[in-house]
Amino acid sequence: MKILITGGAGYIGSHVVKQLGEQASHNITVLDNLTTGFQDSILYGNFIKMDLGDFESVEELFKDNSFDAVIHFAASLIVPESIHNPLKYYLNNTANTANLIKLCVKYKVNKFIFSSTAAVYGEPEIDKIPVNEMSETIPINPYGSSKLMSEIILRDSAIAHDDFNYIALRYFNVAGASIDGRIGQSTKDATHLIKVASECALGKRNKMYIFGDDYPTNDGTCIRDYIHVEDLANAHLKALEYLDHYKQSEIFNCGYGHGFSVQEVLETMKKVSGVNFRVETIEKRVGDPAILISDNTKIKQKMQWIPKYDDLELICKTALEWEKKI
Repeated sequence: MKILITGGAGYIGSHVVKQLGEQASHNITVLDNLTTGFQDSILYGNFIKMDLGDFESVEELFKDNSFDAVIHFAASLIVPESIHNPLKYYLNNTANTANLIKLCVKYKVNKFIFSSTAAVYGEPEIDKIPVNEMSETIPINPYGSSKLMSEIILRDSAIAHDDFNYIALRYFNVAGASIDGRIGQSTKDATHLIKVASECALGKRNKMYIFGDDYPTNDGTCIRDYIHVEDLANAHLKALEYLDHYKQSEIFNCGYGHGFSVQEVLETMKKVSGVNFRVETIEKRVGDPAILISDNTKIKQKMQWIPKYDDLELICKTALEWEKKI
């Protein structure tokens, strides 16, 4: 299969490129502007440095290649930044995605896999946890809204064009690094909890923060559904097979269906690293739900997705081992 992967130099995209490349049966083209991605993370395929906002160049790429599928990762994804600079998110995430979909329809690329997010669910009430794909989507920040808008564009395009199908994967909290240690999260100034904890354990930061400890949870800190990046990458391969076989558009949650508190994650990182790094508790952040956990029944049943790395210690250990290398 001839596949275009946008944002393939990024954290999740590079793991998908790796797993697809290891199959050796795909022709992979990776498009990335390297704003946040790293060319060294691309282990397979043909790399093209290009910005999705350059509509003319992107169209030339479609003209010159007969792609069978697009896997679309390229996006801005920092929630606080999206609040202060919403136009960046609506242009980079939604407008660029709309143009990409337009080109797929125009050039008969009928399989589209979209990197979406649990942020589309906003702040679900505790009695509505875990959330499933039919739960209300009420995003509370421009990042979540930009992704939900893209989902709507995909839905409407699939309705209007019978030969265009998509799968939107709603990620929960992605963490860890490849099991073989070849790639991982190299993002500068990262905000992800496990990444930051790894940096603290190695002395790259002198402390980290817990944002609020009076939530209605067992230890007062927020609970999240953490998924190993290798399992998430495998979900994209499953999605590609699903679209190829069933030619049916779907939305799937990508999580393990259970969660850990911030305090539990930090204690686990301290355990695997052997370092009692400094942690301070400060005020809550606006818009942090107390609990956000996926109902992953649909992806397990429809795609026969079977997670292999549902182990918080393993997630923390692989993240830590990668952090030692960079």
